[in-house]
Amino acid sequence: MPASDPTDQDAPPRARLRLGIGAAVTLGLVVLSAAVGWGILRGQSAPTEVIAVDGSDSTGMSVEADTGLYVHVLGEVSRPGLYILDADARLVDALAAAGGTLDTADLRAVNLARTLSDGEQIIVPAEGETEAAEGSAASAVGADGKIDLNAATQADLETLPRIGPALAQRILDWREQNGRFRAVEDLLAVPGIGDKLLAGIRDRARV
Repeated sequence: MPASDPTDQDAPPRARLRLGIGAAVTLGLVVLSAAVGWGILRGQSAPTEVIAVDGSDSTGMSVEADTGLYVHVLGEVSRPGLYILDADARLVDALAAAGGTLDTADLRAVNLARTLSDGEQIIVPAEGETEAAEGSAASAVGADGKIDLNAATQADLETLPRIGPALAQRILDWREQNGRFRAVEDLLAVPGIGDKLLAGIRDRARV
C-alpha cells in the first residue's frame, strides 16, 4: 500500500481558507457598495449641480446647497442661469460661473467686487441700456420728490430710508409677480418690510 502524500491532507483546509477569504472580500465589497449607494441617495456624497435656465449642464462653480448662495444671472453673459456659489462669493464669481460676459456687456454698470446675498438676481446690461434706463427713471420721481413704487428702478428704491439692495430687489420681485402696487401700504406684503420700516418710507413714496 503506497504511503499517503502529506500534501493531500493539507489541501482541503487551504481550499476552505481561500474560499473563506474570498467570501469575506466579496461580502465587504457588497457592504461598501451598499453604504456608498445609500449615502448618495441620502444626498451625503454628491454636491449640488449648477442649474442653467435652459436645462443644460454648466461648468460653473458647484458647492453644497446648504452652505452656498443661490444667484440668478441674466443679461449679457455666456450662460444665463441659476448658480450656487460659495457663501463669501462676489459678483465677479457669479459672472465667471456664468461663463463670463459678452463683448456687448456694459461692465461700468456692475460692481465686480460687490459681495452677493442669497436669492439675488444679477442682470448684466448691454451697452446703451444703462443710459436708456437712467433717462426713463426720472418719471419715477415726482415733483414732490416722492418715488413712484410702480415706476421705480432698484437705484430709485435704494434712496428710500433703510432700503438696501436686497430689499429693493424684493420690492421689484413682488411688483413683477403681483402687478402694480395699489397703495404704499402694499409694501407690507414684501418680505422684510414691517410697520416700522413702512412708517419711514410712507412720506417718501407714492403709487
